Amino acid sequence: MDLTAEIVRAVGLAADPAAVTGHGDGALPSAFAVTDLAVASIGVAALAAAALTGKAETVAVDRRLASGWFGFSLRPIGWEMAAAWDPIAGDYRTADGWIRLHTNAPHHRRAAEAVLGAWSDRAGMASAVSAWASAELENAVVAAGGCAAEMRSVAAWAAHPQGQAVAAEPLIHLDPADGGPAPRWAPPADRPLQGVRVLDLTRVLAGPVATRFLAGLGAEVLRIDPPDWDEPGVIPEVTLGKRCARLDLRSSEDRAVFERLLAGADVLVHGYRDGALDGLGYDAHARRRLSPGLIDVSLNAYGWTGPWRSRRGFDSLLQMSSGIADAGMAWKGADKPTPLPVQALDHATGYLMAAAVLAGLRRRRDEGEAVVARMSLARTAKLLVDAGQGGAAPPFAPETPEDLSTGVETTSWGPARRLKPPVDIPGTPLRWPLGARALGSDPPQWDQA
Repeated sequence: MDLTAEIVRAVGLAADPAAVTGHGDGALPSAFAVTDLAVASIGVAALAAAALTGKAETVAVDRRLASGWFGFSLRPIGWEMAAAWDPIAGDYRTADGWIRLHTNAPHHRRAAEAVLGAWSDRAGMASAVSAWASAELENAVVAAGGCAAEMRSVAAWAAHPQGQAVAAEPLIHLDPADGGPAPRWAPPADRPLQGVRVLDLTRVLAGPVATRFLAGLGAEVLRIDPPDWDEPGVIPEVTLGKRCARLDLRSSEDRAVFERLLAGADVLVHGYRDGALDGLGYDAHARRRLSPGLIDVSLNAYGWTGPWRSRRGFDSLLQMSSGIADAGMAWKGADKPTPLPVQALDHATGYLMAAAVLAGLRRRRDEGEAVVARMSLARTAKLLVDAGQGGAAPPFAPETPEDLSTGVETTSWGPARRLKPPVDIPGTPLRWPLGARALGSDPPQWDQA
């Protein structure tokens, strides 16, 4: 499978996939073509930006830098990022296989502990898990409001009702919508999203990766989080170029603020589970009523159809469910689940979301039509699995100072440097004037209301 061609087709770009060129040697070691996926997804997002400006015919992706941005791009100077994982999160052997518990959010950890008991160390949790059958424990944790995934093979996932539902879905669901009033923005080619307002209601990784890329093209990105939400292990990585505010959508006062923000937005990017925004009173019709012409792009974990469409999920869980971790174990000859070397499903889906936003903005500008786009981690997993195993490329050479941007980024935690941008769009450099900041650092308002 040509990954770039598949993504170009899914985004609906009238572009030659050969316009994305990857350069450099090496690949991330994996059972799957992770670096090729990085090049393709970043490259097509860049190609969508080039299509918006009409000033570039090709984009060049650095394989090494693209792989780096699929991990962590930030290099703190004199401080350390918080741990990315809760101490209890991880893979555990069950009575008949393996399961992964995702406990990074406090309420998800409480759900797992409601089923398995509270443990201060992994040894105690491992002992509790070992008495359970994988499927029974997965069902029990999910029923308690938590996040868990049994390790399945690729074949088992293909036969599973949810795997079958996802296999029948497009990589990107694209639906036209009323274009509303004419856009008020006419950005220059070097900052193709200047003046475009992006309201970001995403968490953890895929959605924030999308909006980080849009910010690098000049968009005004305003991220909104609930009062009590935090994800310290990734916030310094993903809030680059954004402003971050908090609102409680259970409060009538904050709902009024949110509705004013949405009315002023050109783009909404959200990662709530299927139906969650509807339950808050902001279904698709309400969103479009507040903001006619809105480019509405959303993410779900386990797909948009099938019995698990409303199930909580994260990249590491999808790797277990879809057979990726099992295939990695066989590839490596290991005795435990072997995930991808990076959270590639999150990152790739993030760049698919960014590409959909860019294609939607061009469509609104040129054709007077808006777009509703939906994608899922599960469908991106199928894209990667269908592409087959990665080649025998050598590992990348160690990082050097030349891989980093020259400027120092001022973050909420201290100074840092970043990897250089992974893609070159002629005439449209990626740059982020705002450094990464903590959640809740800014008021909930557009910069120029």
